[in-house]
Amino acid sequence: MRVLLAPEAFTGTLSASQAVAALRAGWTRQAPGDELTSLPMSDGGAGLVEVVHGVLGGDLVPVVVPGPEAVPVPATLLLITTAGGVTVWVEAAQVLGRRLVGDPAVAAGTATSAGLGHLLARALEHLDADPRRGIARRVVVGLGPAAPCDGGAGLLAALGAGDAQALDGGGLALADLPDDALAGLDAVRRRFAGLDVVVASADDAPLLGFSGAAAGLAARGVVDAAAAQDLERAVGSLAHVAEGPLAVGRSGTGAPARRPDRPRRLSALAGAGAGGGAGFALTLLGARRGPGPQVVADAVGLAAAVAAADLVVTGEGRLSWRSVRGSVLVALARAAAAAGVPCVSVAGQVDAGRRELLGVGVEAAYPLAQTPAELAAALADPAGTLAARAARVARTWSR
Repeated sequence: MRVLLAPEAFTGTLSASQAVAALRAGWTRQAPGDELTSLPMSDGGAGLVEVVHGVLGGDLVPVVVPGPEAVPVPATLLLITTAGGVTVWVEAAQVLGRRLVGDPAVAAGTATSAGLGHLLARALEHLDADPRRGIARRVVVGLGPAAPCDGGAGLLAALGAGDAQALDGGGLALADLPDDALAGLDAVRRRFAGLDVVVASADDAPLLGFSGAAAGLAARGVVDAAAAQDLERAVGSLAHVAEGPLAVGRSGTGAPARRPDRPRRLSALAGAGAGGGAGFALTLLGARRGPGPQVVADAVGLAAAVAAADLVVTGEGRLSWRSVRGSVLVALARAAAAAGVPCVSVAGQVDAGRRELLGVGVEAAYPLAQTPAELAAALADPAGTLAARAARVARTWSR
């Protein structure tokens, strides 16, 4: 039997590569004759560079840039060069992730996205260094959950789009921005002209509103409702300054004309709230959004890998209602359905119901833990627990 093992990271416990190794160990123990193919996956969040590099290769470029609390942190760019052009993969989680801050609730209002701006500047340097002319130049920016909620203001400041003193103090510092706070934005846009910038975001939240970046932090319990409202108002000030000329859409002003098929305000676009609003800043620079799981799936050749399998096994830390709204799970299940291949999931915890899972094409989901005691045991030995569960799943599905 040909089995495709394609989990994403089990957040906080196992990377996607570690998860696939545990699945392989358990499955092999139960069904040693099966042909296993490993394809770790990412939704654009943590682990993006590792996943893409593992399949496509390329050059890993280490850099050091400011983290969300202005402390230098290591990061890695992935450069993939082909005859047709160069693509730079940028993983925002390396410099904006919540693991980099002491108190996520405080960091939401005071941390900065400047580190991502510095990463993009380094990416541009590598693209500009290529002597070939007329080649495609592409930057893929993976955005997942982030410590800052500053609408990408720090990112813009790091690229020279405005006054760093006004923009680089965190989300709460954006309240009552002056109208000229983004005086250098047009120059930065011109610097990005000719590049294909893709935002591979793990979620489709807009910047503002009941499903926006700040509201999402409150829904996840990172900040309370009052703090979320303060952040909403402050980040709204950035959107007001940034979208003044964009909403008018006049030619000859240096601002892009508004397309009739787009919302009047870029802050309302799906994914503008991703990465604490970094998606909004990137859209201001001309980026286009793609759902992170699908961007990665297309890059690593998921459809072909699924078509060559008899069964797809995926996994994640928590399979919840969010998982059936556009996650790696959905990308895999859709590819499996198109190929007529069953898809099952092994997750740390399973909160989604059977009807929800069947609705997106998942045949079954197997939790690692259902009780507090089982959860404690799984956290103590995540790889061993996952391997043991994989062996039991193989007993059911291997033929």
